Amino acid sequence: MLRGLQLVPALALALALVLAPAHDTLAVRVDGTWHEWWRADRAPARWAASEPTLAAAVSWHSSAPGIEWGDAELSAPGEGWRTRLIVVRIEPARQRFALQLAQGENFAPSWTIDSAGDSALVGVNAGQFTRMLPWGWLVQNGRELSPPGVGPLSMAVVFDSTGTARFVSADSLASVRGAGGIANAFQSYPTLLTGDGTVPAALLAGGRGVDLGHRDSRVAIGEMRDGRLLLAMTRFNALGDAAAAVPFGLTVPEMAALMGALGCRRAVSLDGGISGQLIVREADGNLHKWAGWRRVPLGLLVFPSALTAPAVR
Repeated sequence: MLRGLQLVPALALALALVLAPAHDTLAVRVDGTWHEWWRADRAPARWAASEPTLAAAVSWHSSAPGIEWGDAELSAPGEGWRTRLIVVRIEPARQRFALQLAQGENFAPSWTIDSAGDSALVGVNAGQFTRMLPWGWLVQNGRELSPPGVGPLSMAVVFDSTGTARFVSADSLASVRGAGGIANAFQSYPTLLTGDGTVPAALLAGGRGVDLGHRDSRVAIGEMRDGRLLLAMTRFNALGDAAAAVPFGLTVPEMAALMGALGCRRAVSLDGGISGQLIVREADGNLHKWAGWRRVPLGLLVFPSALTAPAVR
């Protein structure tokens, strides 16, 4: 309780930053100096490659064969003025993926990263949810548990029976679903990058169904051009670990820019805000843990391919 009371003045100060003049830029700290790497008024409609300044700022650490994680310090307007980026790169061919439901098949929102068990190398909240249920298409262990949701900015993340991971846009979902051979799949929104690095038009201008100004902590998953998967999480970084889960951070267009600048060709948001949570396990068992405040219905787990994934419910 005392810690919460001590945070109140600092949180009030951070909230006041929302009223400060917004400079439509993103910057990253390199060797103690802030470097601007993106501007909304010059935002690219397509990311053809990673952004060198941002890419070089991430400090990478190998946590397991085929998995590495890193972090960097970002600065955005308003309450996003101090934002920490945590990012994980995963080689799909060397891993096994599983979807873990919170409580069997009733989809009760009780999943947290503490549900992941002792053998998962990575765990993250998956998809979006509505009325406390997973939103949209859900396939677990080859069985479809929920039909696709409808939305032009939705995207499915599909893991087929050979271990290949694919990002499937809304207009291609029916054909992929009909072809079968799917081990696990979930659907989420909004799409951040599609095709080969294209930013959806709805993220480039207002009035197209997406709130472009709302700031929040974010979680996203993307496909890099070399075939690796990339998980990215942003956390409030002005008051230390005690306030890291406070839902301040980037806008949706800024998150799209972040995924493009990190080298993704396709990407989609996962539930962020107080739902965002992530673990990364080192080879020696040491666990890096970024907790959220809200339990969710679904988690995505990554296991070493040599290990048969334990049964997940």
